[in-house]
Amino acid sequence: MGYELIPRYVVDEIKKRIAGDIVFSENPGQAVRKWRTVFGLSQVELAKYLGVASSVISDYEKSRRRPGMKFVRAFIESLIKHDELSGYSVIKSLAQSMGILVAGVIDLREFSRPVKLDDLVNAVEGYIVNSRFVLLPIYGYTVLNSYEAIEGLRGNEFWSIMGLTSVRALIFTAVSTGRSPMVAIRVAPTKPAAVVIHNPRTVDVLAIRLADKEMIPLIVSTYTKIEDLVEALRTRLPQERPPLSTGVTKTRPKSGSHRA
Repeated sequence: MGYELIPRYVVDEIKKRIAGDIVFSENPGQAVRKWRTVFGLSQVELAKYLGVASSVISDYEKSRRRPGMKFVRAFIESLIKHDELSGYSVIKSLAQSMGILVAGVIDLREFSRPVKLDDLVNAVEGYIVNSRFVLLPIYGYTVLNSYEAIEGLRGNEFWSIMGLTSVRALIFTAVSTGRSPMVAIRVAPTKPAAVVIHNPRTVDVLAIRLADKEMIPLIVSTYTKIEDLVEALRTRLPQERPPLSTGVTKTRPKSGSHRA
């Protein structure tokens, strides 16, 4: 399924929130009915997407059946597929009301397990340009449009780009020299575990000096297209845990230096 009209991380986050709302609800059937109504589907329409009789949907909503992992996943995918027909109008509205859609963010993911710096460097087809940095396990990444993020992010939105943890890679696109991202990180209230700059024209000496000063690895990605970079990150690094992994019916560590 393509999410060309809205960033994939937004759709992924809304999927997780819907799943969590259903699973942790005291009345999962009512939660199913609520989300079906939010997305504007009748029981008959939803049943067609799921390939079941409409009476089955009624059974779930009236708690005669308890939704398990398989049903919840199929249910949420049906909602998204239906919303795609209207250009993701509901997803966009939910993203705004939930504060998920953040200026400049192209993609955002958490990993199912920590990733080594070398694995990140390989995934982005990159190389490290500074010599002093702390080696940290990386638990996620955020891909940003450099100009939009630096110019458009308000102070309270900075934390949104950090996802669930600051021990992550910030990946800046639309970069000419890497100076602006590193200056922004220098004054930021918390620091990422790694910084990637996508296909810069050159790397500014000040950017390298700031990376050394902050003890953050500064990586240059050689991918030409942003789309290829995002796809590589999604396919070459660990998949995020699904929102429902079982069931049926951080702060930065203490710093020490490392020389590359």
